[in-house]
Amino acid sequence: MPELPEVETIRRGLMPALAGKRIASVTVRRPDLRIPLPRDLRARLEGKRIATIGRRAKYLLLELETDDICVVHLGMSGRLFIEKDAVRVLGAHDHITLAMEDGVRVTLNDPRRFGLVALVKRADFAHHKLFAAIGPEPLAPEFDGPALAAAVAGRKTPLKAALLDQRRIAGLGNIYVCEAMFRAGLSPKRRAGTVKGEKAVLLAAAIKRVLEDAIASGGSSLRDYVQPSGELGYFQHRWAVYDKEGKACPGCTCDVAKTGGIRRLVQGGRSTFYCPRRQR
Repeated sequence: MPELPEVETIRRGLMPALAGKRIASVTVRRPDLRIPLPRDLRARLEGKRIATIGRRAKYLLLELETDDICVVHLGMSGRLFIEKDAVRVLGAHDHITLAMEDGVRVTLNDPRRFGLVALVKRADFAHHKLFAAIGPEPLAPEFDGPALAAAVAGRKTPLKAALLDQRRIAGLGNIYVCEAMFRAGLSPKRRAGTVKGEKAVLLAAAIKRVLEDAIASGGSSLRDYVQPSGELGYFQHRWAVYDKEGKACPGCTCDVAKTGGIRRLVQGGRSTFYCPRRQR
């Protein structure tokens, strides 16, 4: 599933293609994805101008000039194709197409249909069931050590589980949580509520840095993810610990033959990669 850096990369790729432009037509090829599509989707989108494109957690927000926001989640395998004067033949998994007034075509392709498209009124957005319980944005200026400490305060669950909880912090996924904990020197097995003071400051800064570095690299290309331009992301080449079981971590001075190097453990059904020597 695309994590925050991948979704932010997609948002930035969509901006020049869609922002400020009018939707000429909408083609819907099936009535549902993860949830049923709005029955009035075409009526509320056609002829409307997209003012800007935002993001909340892992959701893309096509903010219209009306009071509607078209919410898109790519699920496990969703992709958005941007094509100018497209000649690509649409396939069975191309479910929704927006044809813009200037000839640009944007198509949502989702083989597994775990994504969703919804319409939300601007005034209802903060309280909508998709967003009401989502935690703070980790890239927001106000997200800092005290904010992180408040988000995990009193939590007895492992730190890894708390950081993946979208009610605590928005948009974080498995890859970037592993990388941020390594940069901050914190063990994924540590009780979340113990992260406070200087430890919270270090972790909040590490989360921001790893997300910013990943966005600068276009995200991490795993399985189905590509940028809207069709390019792959490159941050997977900069992973320090993720998917590197048994290898030395960056700057390692230990004897990997004796220590076993980076370790993998399963938490909540997901693989966690960490260095037991550096992360406490």
